[in-house]
Amino acid sequence: MLTLLWLIPTLPLASSLLLVLSQGRLPRRLVALCGVGSMGLAALLSLAIASGFDAGGGSVYVQHLWQWISVGDLRPAVNLYLDGLALVMLLVVTGVGFLIHLYASGYMFPDPDYCRFFAYMNLFVAAMLILVLADNLLLLYLGWEGVGLCSYLLIGFWYRDPANGAAARKAFVVTRIGDTAMAIGLLLLFRELHTLNIQDALALAQSHWPHGDTLASGIALLLLAGAVGKSAQLPLQSWLPDAMAGPTPVSALIHAATMVTAGVYLIARTHPLFLLAPTVQWLVGLVGTLTLLIAGYSALAQTDIKRILAYSTISQIGYMFLALGVGAWSAGIFHLVTHAFFKALLFLSAGALILQLHHQQDIRAMGGLHRRLPWLCACFVIGAACLAALPLTSGFFSKEPILAQAWQQAPLLWLGGLFGAALTALYSARLIFLVFLGPLRSEPQPLDLPAGVRWRMPLALTLLALLALLGGGVGGLIERALQRVLPSVDSHPPLLIELLDGSLPLLAVVLAYQLYLRRPQTLVRWAQQPWFERLRRLSLAGGGFDFLYDRTLRRPFCRLAALNRDDCADGISRGLAAASRYGHHRLAALQNGQIRWYAALMILGMVGLIGIGVLT
Repeated sequence: MLTLLWLIPTLPLASSLLLVLSQGRLPRRLVALCGVGSMGLAALLSLAIASGFDAGGGSVYVQHLWQWISVGDLRPAVNLYLDGLALVMLLVVTGVGFLIHLYASGYMFPDPDYCRFFAYMNLFVAAMLILVLADNLLLLYLGWEGVGLCSYLLIGFWYRDPANGAAARKAFVVTRIGDTAMAIGLLLLFRELHTLNIQDALALAQSHWPHGDTLASGIALLLLAGAVGKSAQLPLQSWLPDAMAGPTPVSALIHAATMVTAGVYLIARTHPLFLLAPTVQWLVGLVGTLTLLIAGYSALAQTDIKRILAYSTISQIGYMFLALGVGAWSAGIFHLVTHAFFKALLFLSAGALILQLHHQQDIRAMGGLHRRLPWLCACFVIGAACLAALPLTSGFFSKEPILAQAWQQAPLLWLGGLFGAALTALYSARLIFLVFLGPLRSEPQPLDLPAGVRWRMPLALTLLALLALLGGGVGGLIERALQRVLPSVDSHPPLLIELLDGSLPLLAVVLAYQLYLRRPQTLVRWAQQPWFERLRRLSLAGGGFDFLYDRTLRRPFCRLAALNRDDCADGISRGLAAASRYGHHRLAALQNGQIRWYAALMILGMVGLIGIGVLT
């Protein structure tokens, strides 16, 4: 069965190519069969391979496909590398990706660009699978850039709206900053170690560089910059909320199964480099902690349901960075898995809600929907409870070991993570109370889909709800799969710390109940205070990062461009063109049509050539 590993990325890639070549001429049911079916087959193959692969025993499988490049020391091959970490990521990408595709086949059914949508979605998943299965950093970088390209295409899918195009360009440009830093890091790694094979490079790094080596720290810092850009962490996090311009299934795929998890995977995969650079590893935890606090604060005042979920993703990826920074490697990947379940559930539930409310996304226009949409309410509550890490939810089981390890390694980061957990529970409860409880403000309508398509969205939501509820039980399996790949830790904080980790989110839910349901007049009184209004505006602006970048980077650059409108480089090219025109006019005067003039020129030319020959 392992010999079929190559089929897993090939199936969605082949489907994407087929849909592109069809130029939209295929009927919708055949498009759905290609788009969803390829993902379903990839998920089934992943499960079959996982069932026969002893990841806990440290098994590794390398499948050689072909030699890619062979120039001097640079000899990367197209090889697929499967170990415990790659297997976990493989199951998440194909499993959750399949459910999102199934949901999208119903959600996007009325769209005229149905075929183009699935071509992009399949290509997105194929790029992520290449990234996860790559055995060398060059192939990994190919998948890395592939998910960046597909995110641009999908965020700007409805390109006729200029705002969507602007959001897509913003995501592409901001992530390029991190990608450039990562490329420089890979070049330095190759220059020093003469290989881009991941396992060989990591082994050589451990034998060549001492603990705390400056060069190892520099390369780890550059890789961190790449991870920060792709995973939307501080200070490159501002692109992700605007990425909500794309269709809701795109948001679910970016946030749950692909792209933003790539940075977490990169750090986990290259963890020996970060162990050699303890300062950079601590910086990973600090970046994650600051990001989860800023994102949690930013989500508190948002009114767009998808932007709230976007900030929650930034915050939860921050928890994964915190886990990697404090050495809770397996816990960080465990949280990545549970987050994929409940975040996909939340986004897809939000998408169904938006469709039934006439494309309304403002939570202030919602309310009382638990009576009209009880099943959708149940799915959303399950996802929100997992997001808030309430006790006995999958989010609690994955977040608790992160905070436990943070308490032992970095109490200050633990305090930030604990406060961030309270913020998460507060805005999650606010979302539930304002959307599903209270007075009814909008009357939902049934989904206007054909009978043969209507079942797909509820089925995907049901399966994701089950995964979110039961996802906490896979922690032991993930720990076993990763025990030979990532360093293991055994954290046992005091009972008081464990009680605090579990009880603070509950207290935040009680506070949200008091503020948004029982005594909403309290917020009305606070809103009349200038200090509260300033805090609300800062939260609504996402911490003011867009304003800061606009004033310090975009506007100065535009002014310089305006001053240098007549570019000096253009002056050089225009000067060459003018000199060429001048020479042309002068030489054209020689072509006067007089034979005696031509004969004289020929004689002079011959005399000149003979003279040169005699003199030399």
